Amino acid sequence: MSEFNGPDKLSIIVYDPHLDKIHYALVIASGAAAIGRKVTLFFTMSATRALLKSGLDGRLGWASMPVLNFDGDGENWDEHCRERNIATFEELLDACVSMQVRFLVCEMGLRAIQVAREEIRDDVPVEEGGVVTFITDASKNGSIIFI
Repeated sequence: MSEFNGPDKLSIIVYDPHLDKIHYALVIASGAAAIGRKVTLFFTMSATRALLKSGLDGRLGWASMPVLNFDGDGENWDEHCRERNIATFEELLDACVSMQVRFLVCEMGLRAIQVAREEIRDDVPVEEGGVVTFITDASKNGSIIFI
């Protein structure tokens, strides 16, 4: 069996506001990190809401996000995953954090959706940056995925 010759780094733009798509971005990121690839997740626009602290209702930002082709919100989606032995949002997020996936949040995206940096969770090492930061971080031998 030959050695894997895939990209040396994976850079993922997380743009879509649907939790199931963001969930899968975390699946890809944690999988790549698990095999030793460097990974950056660049959250922008409404996808950034997945990283918000608990709101007035006591739920984290991802819990109230919409899910495509599914009845319910993110909290229902997470339970759906748990019942099927699929990693939950928090499990994937924790895996990414523990495997040192880089989390960037787009400063323009924050302004566009009127979210202050202080509203982002403290337990995820999020850096604020822009498109130039993201592009500079990408590798010429890596891959960029847009979700």
